[in-house]
Amino acid sequence: MTRLIKLKTVLNVTGLGRSTLYEYVKNGQFPKPVDLGIRNVAWVESEVEEWIQQRIAARK
Repeated sequence: MTRLIKLKTVLNVTGLGRSTLYEYVKNGQFPKPVDLGIRNVAWVESEVEEWIQQRIAARK
């Protein structure tokens, strides 16, 4: 089952700040959010988890 997570959760699990997160999205360094309506977006949880795992693997 695909789960969507909101901005606050994404910021909490990644440790990123809001402006940094959106800069990463703009530069293609972070998964794009899913548009849920006017001023309402969420991210696919598995894509965020994959991004985190890639960051962990890159440090080795």
